[in-house]
Amino acid sequence: MASTVHPIHFEDYSGIQFERLVFAYHVRAGWRDLVWHGQCGGDQGRDISGIEDFDDRPARRTIIQCANRDTLTLAKARTDMEKAVAAVGGKPDAFKFVCRGAVSDAGRTRIGEAAAVLGVKHVTIWSSVEFEENLRLRAEYLLHRFAQGVEFPEAEADIRKFVDDFPDLSDADALGLMAAVFDRPAFHTPFHQESSLPAFQQAIEDTIGALNTGVWRTREGTEIRRIPSIHHIRDQRVRKVLAQVVRQVDELRRIFVARLREGEIRHCQCGRPDCPTYMLSPRVAGELDDARDRILTLFRSVHAPFDVALR
Repeated sequence: MASTVHPIHFEDYSGIQFERLVFAYHVRAGWRDLVWHGQCGGDQGRDISGIEDFDDRPARRTIIQCANRDTLTLAKARTDMEKAVAAVGGKPDAFKFVCRGAVSDAGRTRIGEAAAVLGVKHVTIWSSVEFEENLRLRAEYLLHRFAQGVEFPEAEADIRKFVDDFPDLSDADALGLMAAVFDRPAFHTPFHQESSLPAFQQAIEDTIGALNTGVWRTREGTEIRRIPSIHHIRDQRVRKVLAQVVRQVDELRRIFVARLREGEIRHCQCGRPDCPTYMLSPRVAGELDDARDRILTLFRSVHAPFDVALR
């Protein structure tokens, strides 16, 4: 019998419980330098701050607001953003609002415009539905614990340990966490004859390391966070498939290195030493896309909810 997934009623939980879940999610999602200002008091319009890393663009220092209310009003959002911009530490690169309720398209537009007036170009707004979707994608076991009344620790350090440990984690939950390493441009951006490849090989090597050891790092070698490794998986059949996934990721790396050496992948001729553009023959672009598609398809064979695919 198919089971029904019921939405989480965030309104049933206190503001501090909601903030704990938001903080725990961003720890699990790999944000760096997270600070829970709301726990310390005197937050100056900042509930949580942290740095979000990207593979294909600069990291963003972001202020996260936990809107534990039915409606996120423009007045409230603007007041919090003004306080945050004036706070010690200076203007952030982005604002993010995680809301308990729904947010209209018009409301999102007005809040984005208010942020732009303050000199902040990037604004992300999650309704309760969007927050829950991301929790189910990247941290479903945290959502299960939250909904089942498991009390999250109060201190930041204890929450980090709570998130990084994997007690009684099912294989399905472990695979859900492992799936995050494939949600990056190195695996879902199709190759063209002109492609931006500033750190493709490093991203592939980092993925192999994360699957084998559970340590996920940025391209500079900084540890992002810990995830379950192949060795956490109890089902022997699934472990064998994951070992095959790792071999296929390594084969993708080998193809890239070999074609680079053979000249079918080459740096563009613009003369700029920092130019990220590479030229690929149509044959190699197809070969690399096929290799990635096999990897994603194989991982999906043991984790049906996996939705990363070549775009």
